Amino acid sequence: MDSNTLRKINLNDEFLNASSLARNIFFPIGALDPRVEDVKENGYNHPGRVWVDTDGNPIQAHGGGILFDEKSGTYYWYGEYKDGPTYHAQETGTARVDVIGVGCYSSKNLWAWKFEGIVLAAEERDETHDLYKLKVLERPKVIHNDKTRKYVMWMHIDDATYSKASVGIAVSNSPTGPFEYLHSQRPNGFDSRDMTVFKDDDGMAYLIYSSIRNKEIHISPLNGDYLGVTNRTVRALVGQHREAPAVFKHQGVYYMVTSGCSGWAPNEALVHEAESILGPWESIGNPCVGANKDFRVATFFSQSTFVLPMPGAVPGSFIFMADRWNPADLRDSRYVWLPLTVRARNQRYTGLPLWSRVSIFWHKKWRIPLRKNED
Repeated sequence: MDSNTLRKINLNDEFLNASSLARNIFFPIGALDPRVEDVKENGYNHPGRVWVDTDGNPIQAHGGGILFDEKSGTYYWYGEYKDGPTYHAQETGTARVDVIGVGCYSSKNLWAWKFEGIVLAAEERDETHDLYKLKVLERPKVIHNDKTRKYVMWMHIDDATYSKASVGIAVSNSPTGPFEYLHSQRPNGFDSRDMTVFKDDDGMAYLIYSSIRNKEIHISPLNGDYLGVTNRTVRALVGQHREAPAVFKHQGVYYMVTSGCSGWAPNEALVHEAESILGPWESIGNPCVGANKDFRVATFFSQSTFVLPMPGAVPGSFIFMADRWNPADLRDSRYVWLPLTVRARNQRYTGLPLWSRVSIFWHKKWRIPLRKNED
């Protein structure tokens, strides 16, 4: 499918039509089902297929992130639980689902996921509450505070018109909740939309978010209890109109994958790097490798949400986590997980200042490394 065809597609019409070419390419038939004992499929990921949990239900963890608990060797996947009807605004065509809450799934191997429940639920009656069902809750991320022993969730909180542009904070004693919602805030007075949180090796944590109506990225250190930001705000990628930040670290260098701003439609990912998380940040190009050009400039028809170290792999190996949004039926949005590698700095090609050191490789099918006792 070429770029001219992509531009002509009405996403809502195409994705509602089960026989359309676009739907069958981007939302293929078939499922990743850990209940099926098949040596040829065990542990294999097919980006874009329906991914079901250990009960056989489609995983609802959109815009999410993963927390790894080293003591138990358990991964916890948190994300937007969108298992409800999609509504479209007549004037703008904007798609939305009533807020249900944040879903949580647990896994030992990143392939078979157990549903732990809605760990932060929507408010059904109080229309003034941040979590009221007709408002917006997006991109929840959870980190653990080693000092307070609390699990802290940050998320994008907004109203139906996206004018509130704030972050919300919730806290729990357990990774599986329930989380207590505390409040929302505009960090240091700035508007905040797509966001993530990053916990560094020294225990410091940071809020990274799109601000100034998505014109730039802001970075603020969190307080010691992770329940608020300090009074410091660093501006990055000024004037670049980036969102969907996903931050990770390798050999002392910080990396951030971002998308452009085009609503539910996919666009070109960029990678940025810095020697300090507070910058300065340098943009180093599109990391997507493989498939055709149109697929690469659309980030394999997905949008970044998180980057996770690849278990049991060589240093510099990660998993790129992204969402393939379906604005016609948001609960049918899919997950695109792909291998991501970081080359050593001395392997950077000379004479090409924007050649990315980070590569996200397209695979129609690839195997998530399983632990020895999972093979």
